[in-house]
Amino acid sequence: MREVALDTETTGLDPETGDRIVEVACVELINHQPTDRYYHAYINPMRSMPEEAQKIHGLSSEFLADKPVFAEIADDFLEFIGDAPLVIHNAAFDMKFLNAELKRCNRPLLPDSRAVDTLKIAQQRYPGARNSLDALCQRFSIDNTHRTFHGALLDTRLLAEVYLELNGGREPGFALLASETSASGVSVTQIVVNRPFREPRPHAPLAEELAAFEAFVAKIPDALWLKS
Repeated sequence: MREVALDTETTGLDPETGDRIVEVACVELINHQPTDRYYHAYINPMRSMPEEAQKIHGLSSEFLADKPVFAEIADDFLEFIGDAPLVIHNAAFDMKFLNAELKRCNRPLLPDSRAVDTLKIAQQRYPGARNSLDALCQRFSIDNTHRTFHGALLDTRLLAEVYLELNGGREPGFALLASETSASGVSVTQIVVNRPFREPRPHAPLAEELAAFEAFVAKIPDALWLKS
């Protein structure tokens, strides 16, 4: 089962007010586990970088000035993600920005149904707890001490580890197969667990065990076993 963990960095919070993507990163997942295939690009937003945003991700207007605009990387990005589900933390934010950029350069939009939101998964599993990416790394003992800025590639690699833990971690002999659609139209994931073969154990009592039981029952006044 192929999925793609994804993260973006932006100039702000709302593409409808002119904010743009400045970095996008993807890591390929097979059966929830990251492979060595990834996609990463810095992007010239064609606008100035607000100081508040630069404090978060550390990307300045000067650094991004010679980077490609989103239209130049759009096809490579779409080719990498293919038709795989997109694993994103707080998916609504990134999907909104990605679709705004894709619309600007006349590329097909990404349906929201493709997004697997790890924030929602974590909120359902740990209601009332802190479920930021940093908090989940701490919960699962994932080392994020090298994370001084919110960089898309680093965050995507951390997200891939968090997603794996949310799906049970690296259990030996455990595999998730591709999803299928049931007769009711619900997507169902087949689960295969490989267990070593065990010879069936005998359950018939031995003669001495039966004799011991009968002797025990004989000592019980008005025993139910003697009334059948």
